[in-house]
Amino acid sequence: MDLGFFTMPIHPIDKDWRQSLREDREAFLLADELGFTEAYVGEHVTDSAENITSCVMFIASLASATKNIRLGTGTVNMPNSHPAAVAAQVAMLDHMLDGRFNFGISPGGLATDAEVFGNLDNDRAEMFLECINTVLKIWESEPPYNIKGKYWNVSTERAQMTEIGQGIMPKPLQRPHPPIVVTAVAPFSKGVTEAAARGWDPISANFLMPQWVKSHWPKYVEGCERVGRPADPANWRVAKSVFVADDMDTARRYATDPDSPYRFYYSQLYTKLKKHGRINLFKEYRDQPDEEVTLDKVCERLIIWGTPDKVADDLLAFREETGDFGTLLYAGKDWADPALGKRSMVLLAEQVKPAVDSATSASEAAE
Repeated sequence: MDLGFFTMPIHPIDKDWRQSLREDREAFLLADELGFTEAYVGEHVTDSAENITSCVMFIASLASATKNIRLGTGTVNMPNSHPAAVAAQVAMLDHMLDGRFNFGISPGGLATDAEVFGNLDNDRAEMFLECINTVLKIWESEPPYNIKGKYWNVSTERAQMTEIGQGIMPKPLQRPHPPIVVTAVAPFSKGVTEAAARGWDPISANFLMPQWVKSHWPKYVEGCERVGRPADPANWRVAKSVFVADDMDTARRYATDPDSPYRFYYSQLYTKLKKHGRINLFKEYRDQPDEEVTLDKVCERLIIWGTPDKVADDLLAFREETGDFGTLLYAGKDWADPALGKRSMVLLAEQVKPAVDSATSASEAAE
């Protein structure tokens, strides 16, 4: 099992923005030092808690400071951006990272972002597909461009002077394009199937119940089989809220107390999902009454916490429930206590991962 990092950072709204940005950046640098294979960061423009406004800009700040880790957008919210801007910025970022870039894309899920960009009432799934198709068309084309769509048109025909370089769009370093990943947030996601059929790979969100995470694998297999592509569990990434401490009292307090950054994270998501009629993502079964979905139950089911031994056991049980996957994405939270936040990542890499790998190898050898 590889370790990765995924953060849609949710910070207290009264926290100094400079401090939260520094701490988010430190988490990525630490992940690189600890041997995490990849790390993703989300973006929102209209949320003072989820306050990274450009995942591309944030990743660019890490390009020269990281050595081995692959960095990914988690995600570029495609309907909110012009495809020409996305194509150009991502191509540049791929070069800045010397090809250590994964391109995470989605329609975006924050209603106020959609409203501020004027597409709240549009078919955002349709916009998403047109945007990524246009980006890929730009990268595979040579000027002059003349790509027409319902929402965007891309052309340099009228003003190009290609002999001096004007009117030429950049291409990414990785050809034909960087690996594309999509975040799956719905049970039995049809998007996972369509992504797999296009050669893209899924990330299962950390706010889904394990049984809904499990539902993503058959949908991935379905898409792979449609195009004759091998369905390899190594390509499946699963995000999970995990906290590891040296003792159980510290772990319990930091993960479950009323002022816990983990509880704060899920209280924010719980409030947003409930407001916009998406509380079903937290349900244990499809017909569960809304009133049974409480914050206490959500936190109890979705946060793995404890000493390294306990966390290793809990992760193995989680894998038994969901099925095998290639990369565990440690879901980043606010560093209410930076020392404990860092220590959790260190313990995960140095103690939990070896224990999980050893147990998995032993199980496979016994089969």
